[in-house]
Amino acid sequence: MKSTGIVRPLDAVGRIVLPMEIRKQLGITERNDALEIYTEGDKIILKKYAPDCVFCGSEKNIMQFKGKNVCAKCKKEMESL
Repeated sequence: MKSTGIVRPLDAVGRIVLPMEIRKQLGITERNDALEIYTEGDKIILKKYAPDCVFCGSEKNIMQFKGKNVCAKCKKEMESL
């Protein structure tokens, strides 16, 4: 993990502002871009959200099947069962 050297305070309801430089670096440009939130020990990790396959974790060619994200490769494998 790389330190940016940027420190931001929380506001009264627990929000922080992500610096423009970091948003640009991650390609977060739209208001409706989403971030996933993880915790690891005493760390909070933010990751740009990208839907992935529930079976293999791939982020390519994702489609919805009964409310779950499935990639084209896994869909093809399921069809052959």
